[in-house]
Amino acid sequence: MRSLPKLLFRSIWISLLIVFIIASCKKDPYELGLDLLPPSDTLYVDLFDTASIQAFSVLEDSIRTDELKTLMLGSIMDPVFGKTTASFYSQFLLSSEEADFGINPQLDSLVLILYYESTYGDTNTLQQIRVFELSDDLIMDSSYYSNQSLNTYGLELANITYMPRPHDSVLVYGVPVSPHLRINLSNKTNYLGNKILYAPDNVISSTTEFLKFMKGLYVEAMPVSSRGALVDFTPSGGLSRLILYFHSEDKGDSLQFSMPIDDPAARFNSFNHYGYFDASPEFKQQLLYNDTTLGLNRLYLQALGGVKIKIKFPFIRTLPDSLGPIAINSAVLTFKNPETDTIWRPPPQLTMYKVDSAGKLGGIIDELEGVNYFGGIYDKDARSYWFRLTRHIQRMLISDTLDNYDLYIFASNPLSRSLQANRVTLNGTNPFFSPSPGDNLKLRITYTKLQ
Repeated sequence: MRSLPKLLFRSIWISLLIVFIIASCKKDPYELGLDLLPPSDTLYVDLFDTASIQAFSVLEDSIRTDELKTLMLGSIMDPVFGKTTASFYSQFLLSSEEADFGINPQLDSLVLILYYESTYGDTNTLQQIRVFELSDDLIMDSSYYSNQSLNTYGLELANITYMPRPHDSVLVYGVPVSPHLRINLSNKTNYLGNKILYAPDNVISSTTEFLKFMKGLYVEAMPVSSRGALVDFTPSGGLSRLILYFHSEDKGDSLQFSMPIDDPAARFNSFNHYGYFDASPEFKQQLLYNDTTLGLNRLYLQALGGVKIKIKFPFIRTLPDSLGPIAINSAVLTFKNPETDTIWRPPPQLTMYKVDSAGKLGGIIDELEGVNYFGGIYDKDARSYWFRLTRHIQRMLISDTLDNYDLYIFASNPLSRSLQANRVTLNGTNPFFSPSPGDNLKLRITYTKLQ
């Protein structure tokens, strides 16, 4: 019984030690251990946020857009970035290779159905859509890019004006169906509907032969004059499709045959920014007339093969000359979005890559720590982004291996297989141009002096 106080004391001491360790683990990595040293041994830690940064926006190359998760369609007129339209090319597959249209089949209608996924912009703007049959082949194993186009037969199958309704169900034969767009391809002409309905037996019994017979459709958005929206439609699961409505002597009325857009249907998006002719004067001066000094005031980012930001730290390797030998504890690059317009939503997440002189993309070493460490996610409350570049900057100080790389920031990941239409403007590097002091683009470096 005499050993009980000693055991109790030891248990309390161990519990306190565990609590202390857990609390310490919640600190940033560069702070760990500092409070364990006696004052005389604490290393000298300081903050430096005036590192010279060169930043400006440049036009992005075309991006690969084949077989993405969504098909984008529509047009916007942005007050800063100007006009953008999104159109798409797609094959359509046979839902069955045992199709039998019966004796003397008669066309009722041919309808293109596109199921809504998401929208960007003002859905209260009227959109104009035209549809044509392709005369060029779409090839599943080929790569297609956002600036490519294919030839059509030139016969306009549909020309409609509609207002996107991504949240409104559609009545089909009196039954409410999930929100989708319906484009009748037989109002102007029965050509394509009858072409499919009277196709030879070998064509409608083989997907391979059918894709030679009906190569696909070009669905074109016409440019709007103000606001507008870009609409994502989902091709997966056979939801988006062509439906042939018909009747025949032996099979009766109200018959239908589906031709889905689905894997392995070849498809790709094309985007047109019209040379940014309608963009703001400040935008054109920086991007079209190559006045990179305007990156001091404003930076621009746009997805869809639009605009990216180039970042340089021209004098970062001279820091030890002025500060002495240092170790980087943290290096965080911060951006502020000065706009409050909710129509043009900023990208939910930016991406950053290093790019060599040949244009090859490479990952940033800090990204290996995960997105919560590396950053790039939009903070809605602060209207800002940040990237942590601690290890990257430390490497720049001690090695010249990164001298041949520039950093680029993208509105959407150029290596991903998904689309997003978002864009954003950001404050440049000039602290005197930003609406509020300290809102300029800057690199905050926390460092430890080694001597």
